[in-house]
Amino acid sequence: MGFISHVKEEFAVIKERDPAIKSPWEVLLYPSFRVMLRYRKAHKQYLKGHYFRARWISQRAARKTGIEIHPGATIGKGLFIDHGSGVIIGETAIIGDNVTLYQGVTLGGTGKETGKRHPTLKDNVMVSAGAKIIGSFTIGENSKIGAGSVVLEEVPANCTVVGVPGRIVKRENMPVPRATMDQCHLPDPILDDIHVLQHENTELINRLLEMERKIQNLQRSIGEKGEE
Repeated sequence: MGFISHVKEEFAVIKERDPAIKSPWEVLLYPSFRVMLRYRKAHKQYLKGHYFRARWISQRAARKTGIEIHPGATIGKGLFIDHGSGVIIGETAIIGDNVTLYQGVTLGGTGKETGKRHPTLKDNVMVSAGAKIIGSFTIGENSKIGAGSVVLEEVPANCTVVGVPGRIVKRENMPVPRATMDQCHLPDPILDDIHVLQHENTELINRLLEMERKIQNLQRSIGEKGEE
């Protein structure tokens, strides 16, 4: 793919997922665009066995953009890294098509594995700001990882994961359209549990008050009979 074709493709991707962009030339200023240019060069060198040269290219890109992509990582079409500062993508990570990563995302390994050590993200996955995906497992198609989540095990397709450690809080049969990806409006299972406890506590208090009223009425009735 030539430079102009790459700019057009990146502009289409960024325009779809970032409302802040106004002109095609802004693509040239995006860290995501700049780091992907260098990643492609570094990846070619890595595949040829020129590991030092590949790392030299990738580390220079990391210093300039704040995004560290190991040249051994496998990345599909349409990757968009919004803002990007602090993003880390490990050597054996595999990223499918049309994936969106936000700032501070880590696709890392546990440090105890050999071979495939980093996660695989299938097509249309969205990983929100600060999320950490650690280990050699798969995040299924169309899944969403909430901000600040720590995912340590496989996630099926069409799921929403939040929390530390990450828990599946939503599972649907219908795919999640990329155009509606939203990293803020995600389910909060802890808040839901708190609401349930509050409701149950209110019911218990009301029942206790009702019992106290019945006891008082009974005592009053007994007292009146005793006076007679």
